[in-house]
Amino acid sequence: MPRPTGNVRLKAARVAAGFNSQQDLADALTRSATELGIRGLSVGVRQVRRWESETPPWPQPDCQRVLVHLLGQSMEALGFTSPWGSQGHHPDDSRRTPTSGGAAAFGMAVLPGRAVAAPQPPTVAADFEAVTRSHRRLYWSVAPTRMHPAVLAHATLGCALLPETTDTTHRKVAAALAETYLLAGRIEFFDLREPGRANDTLLLALQSAGEANDPLLGSAIIAHMAFVPGWVGDRDAALERMTAARTYARRAHASAEFLAWLDAVEAECETRCGGTRTALNLIGHAEDILRAGNEHPSPEWMDWFSPARLAAFKGNTQMIAGHLPQARETLLGALDAMSPGEEKQRTVIYGDLAAVEAASDNPEKACEYAGRALDQLAVTWYATGMERVREVRRALAPHQHERCVRDLDDRLYDWATTVSALSH
Repeated sequence: MPRPTGNVRLKAARVAAGFNSQQDLADALTRSATELGIRGLSVGVRQVRRWESETPPWPQPDCQRVLVHLLGQSMEALGFTSPWGSQGHHPDDSRRTPTSGGAAAFGMAVLPGRAVAAPQPPTVAADFEAVTRSHRRLYWSVAPTRMHPAVLAHATLGCALLPETTDTTHRKVAAALAETYLLAGRIEFFDLREPGRANDTLLLALQSAGEANDPLLGSAIIAHMAFVPGWVGDRDAALERMTAARTYARRAHASAEFLAWLDAVEAECETRCGGTRTALNLIGHAEDILRAGNEHPSPEWMDWFSPARLAAFKGNTQMIAGHLPQARETLLGALDAMSPGEEKQRTVIYGDLAAVEAASDNPEKACEYAGRALDQLAVTWYATGMERVREVRRALAPHQHERCVRDLDDRLYDWATTVSALSH
């Protein structure tokens, strides 16, 4: 596989920001210049094409200001190299390029440019990949507050190794680095409920996947990025990212399982944006894809999806749509089909079953399922599962004086649960 050509960092940042074409970015930059009070700046698609080339020219100061403002990263993190050294400005120019914070600024240090030397042996790729695989398995049982620092430390190592490798070794390290950042972003979003931080980390994952020229991994990362706007009801932003994710998947000849997962992600975004009918149609399409199958295998790193997980997606959407008997049946089937090691997902299903019973005016059964979720959360913390339990407790407000609800409150607000929730 050849090395990717062009400025993959700027391309990744463009796609992550929802600009699926160079023309889209050019138009947005021109609009942003007007909003920033920069008169007479018009960016054309030819200019964006030059910036995304193998040797991007250093933009003019006004263009730098607009690029950093719109994409939220420093110029170096966007793949540009200053002709005047690391400071990023001409020594006689009093205007300094603004810098961004968080993971975007971190990206300048952690995603080096193209390799210039190769002191590392080819075996470094297999060794780095081995730790990445171990982290992938450990995620399902290790507490997120313990797992997250280890994953980020591994990513830091990968960033140090990347400029010291070439050719196949470089691509393998970059792919493992992308998967590592993807895992860190998933922990931040699903386990720690830090969506802003997760979005920044996933952008670093996407840039690493670009270094590896791995479109399937890129598709998975962009689809995860769609959750961020999708969960707050920003349907347009979520669907823009899903369009990009599907485009990358087509380039990679994705497996039936992967394509079904993309439908499930879009369905969850639609559900949270109020489009339950569209969501159920997408889930039905995913079920058809899984039944038909195709000849392409799923990647080893895709360990977060299965027919049982799809059923869990479906049951949640049915519940939100008000199809309570169907939701109960679907969720119970998903629970039975769960494999050992899927304890985090079990907490979500228990929470959804509790929500079904609360909506069915059956508080005792709702509290029973909520209690099972809390039992599992005491063993394996999962912020998304705890959110489900809290949503159920809010739905049980009309029954708050009943004994079963008071018992649930005692569990929700005991010392161990309270400290655990606040620490995560």
